[in-house]
Amino acid sequence: MSDRAELVVFWIFAVPLIVSAIGVLTARNPVNAAMSLVVAFFFLAGIYVLLAAHLIAFLQVLVYAGAIMVLFLFVIMLLTTADDQFQRARFKLMQGFGIAGAAGVAAVVVTAVRDLGPMPMRMVGAEFGTLKAVGRLLFTTYVLPFEATSLLLLVAIVGAVVVAKQRI
Repeated sequence: MSDRAELVVFWIFAVPLIVSAIGVLTARNPVNAAMSLVVAFFFLAGIYVLLAAHLIAFLQVLVYAGAIMVLFLFVIMLLTTADDQFQRARFKLMQGFGIAGAAGVAAVVVTAVRDLGPMPMRMVGAEFGTLKAVGRLLFTTYVLPFEATSLLLLVAIVGAVVVAKQRI
């Protein structure tokens, strides 16, 4: 694929990704925000495919758009409360933090893209995104963050069960 075609395909995935991420920030209903996040995950997987990281794209769809979002939706359903004044004020505060965080991330991305310039596909290693490369990094260099993430997910599941039992 030529550099120009790669750039066109990148923007085809990047623009809807940004729009769906903005949808996550501006959605009033948490379920709509979660669905916008699923859309963002799919477009991000498309960018991974463009980088020839097919394994990472597959895991993005399977793990994040599938399993993690189901967990998010269960938590949203368990913790949804009546819409009162406190909830509206909290929503506005969180929306402000989200917009400020998105602006910060956008500034970092713009600076990085400006400083690095375009990166053609031929600069990516042949093993980038393969099962062997991901497994080697995951279970050697990043074994501690991997295990910490699994413990955090376990604590989140136990917490959801405790909250659900209290409501019954």
